[in-house]
Amino acid sequence: MRIAQVLVTPIAFRDPPLLNVAGVHEPWALRSIIEVTTEDGRVGLGESYGDLDSLADFGACAPALVGLSPFDLNGLRTRVSEMLTGKGDDGAPFAPSDGRRVATAFGAFEVALLDLQGQIAGVPLHVLLGGAVRERVPYSAYLFYKFAQHAGDPGYPRDDWGEVLSHAQMVDETRRMIDAYGFRSIKLKGGVFAPEYEIETLRALRAAFPGYPLRIDPNGGWSVATTLRVLPMMEGLLEYLEDPTATLAEMGAVAKHTRMPLATNMVTTEFGHIPESLRLNAVQVILSDHHYWGGLRATQQLAQIGRVFGLGISMHSNSHLGISLAAMTHVGATLPNLSYASDTHYPWQEDEVIAGGKLRFEGGALALPQGKGLGVTLDRTALAALHRNYLDCGIRRRNDGAEMLKHDPAWNGARPRF
Repeated sequence: MRIAQVLVTPIAFRDPPLLNVAGVHEPWALRSIIEVTTEDGRVGLGESYGDLDSLADFGACAPALVGLSPFDLNGLRTRVSEMLTGKGDDGAPFAPSDGRRVATAFGAFEVALLDLQGQIAGVPLHVLLGGAVRERVPYSAYLFYKFAQHAGDPGYPRDDWGEVLSHAQMVDETRRMIDAYGFRSIKLKGGVFAPEYEIETLRALRAAFPGYPLRIDPNGGWSVATTLRVLPMMEGLLEYLEDPTATLAEMGAVAKHTRMPLATNMVTTEFGHIPESLRLNAVQVILSDHHYWGGLRATQQLAQIGRVFGLGISMHSNSHLGISLAAMTHVGATLPNLSYASDTHYPWQEDEVIAGGKLRFEGGALALPQGKGLGVTLDRTALAALHRNYLDCGIRRRNDGAEMLKHDPAWNGARPRF
């Protein structure tokens, strides 16, 4: 059985005005939906980035996959490598930029091939990954400061979360998210206001939700000096501090002054970064992301390295839909050392591309999708509508800074911000 066709469809879906160190989310988030069809008509699904550079890479690779067996993942890697670097995968290291491109494209298509493998074998995808060690995968309430509405008219209704800029408003946002989804841990996206203000928000959350593990992620928005100044304010408050500074060396400098775990999805993002991360003791928790680490099996490999060296493992998220969430859940169920509840933007997304509507959290966790492979299928009417959004929205590369200037023309995106 061979691959007969590969389709990559760019989509855009509604995104709230969520604030972060880079600015504010645009009205439309971009993704791509990947369909890999076999000669007998089976369709394997993947979901990945939707910016022009990623779409160009996916489009370059797609024709080369025709004729490949869905079980030939080494062949997939070789063909992706040939298309993006001009050479096959001979085991030699890639240049850093090439490595990231290959990992991203391979990961996008690997999920679709694993979906096909599960359909052919008649088993859920997690079985192909070695079997589930948990039936439900925990996720965290992912909190954002936000504006009440987007600048201008995005062509769809305002979200009903409203403005969230004060400590009290953030407590209300958290309560709503926990009441709706049952989340049992809390993550605050930081880097928006001065660190002292955001720590006061954390203290308000601690008072309102005692016993809930807390995290903050300034996305590299703090200098080393600022981080060291505010560290004493966070000791005993957080389960981990994620990416306060922007580089591996800076994270190593901070780590010398605290026993609080430092986490990252910014400075240790490829397997080649791990030796230096360990040498500096720069991070104690790595947030994997199968979209850029190189797929689901690469996520398992990262978790095993974490197990060897005593690193905590969790999963990172960008704005995404149900195909990505299903893939995250299948692989998360197979990781014995998934130490922390994983990130997800999913509660912020109102649109969906899978049949049956949005996947449902219960008790802060997602049960393994039922069925063969990923256990989800496309809603083709929704896919067509989201593709039309892409064609009409005018956004082709994410730019939170440009969007922020629509709200505040004096805003300065220089980093570190504090």
